[in-house]
Amino acid sequence: MRDAAKLADFVKANPSKIGKVVDFDPAQDKLCQFDLTAGNIELDAATISDTLKFSHWVNQKLSSNGCRYGIGGYLENRTIYAYSPLFNNVSNERTLHLGVDIWAAEGTPVYAPLNGKVHSFQDNNNFGDYGPTIILEHNLDGLQVYTLYGHLSRKSLEGLTTGGEVVCGQQIAAFGDIDENGNWPPHLHFQLIFDMQGKRGDYPGVCSPAERERYLANIPDPRIILQW
Repeated sequence: MRDAAKLADFVKANPSKIGKVVDFDPAQDKLCQFDLTAGNIELDAATISDTLKFSHWVNQKLSSNGCRYGIGGYLENRTIYAYSPLFNNVSNERTLHLGVDIWAAEGTPVYAPLNGKVHSFQDNNNFGDYGPTIILEHNLDGLQVYTLYGHLSRKSLEGLTTGGEVVCGQQIAAFGDIDENGNWPPHLHFQLIFDMQGKRGDYPGVCSPAERERYLANIPDPRIILQW
């Protein structure tokens, strides 16, 4: 957890170097908190497994609360993943969410919150997966941090080059629609990673509860950067 403390210290000491991820304005926008655990009785398997129904539920939730953006998910135990074969492995059932989900309309702009460069990108085109994904690399006074952006539009990957420079506040992507983002209601999976462990264009966004401590050491709370 030492790296997480270093990251928090960097953010506190360098507020001008930390930018937005989406156009959320805490002075004017309300933020809707989402709960995708089994404890949310508003959601059932029939809704979760039908992307159109799930999208309708998300949109209703945002609208009824007067919000452009919803948020939730870090270390949330999402047994809802059981519907997808990508996560439903009897020997290693992955339900613990490692990033933050930002829920908003398709086409919502995504920005780099830090100076850095493009580490890798790819279309993880499987049902329930990230879909188009971008990973940026940042050096924060010697602390190496990676930011992962999942469920993007395919257009977001056009023109990218590995090693390409990005600057804080630059638009790097947009939310994808359900036909391109892994079959999810439009949202952004935003995740921080200290060590990519050799992976490129992808990194687990969900782990099994048994793996919690191992991943927790490498995946800090994204709200350190979001500051929401």
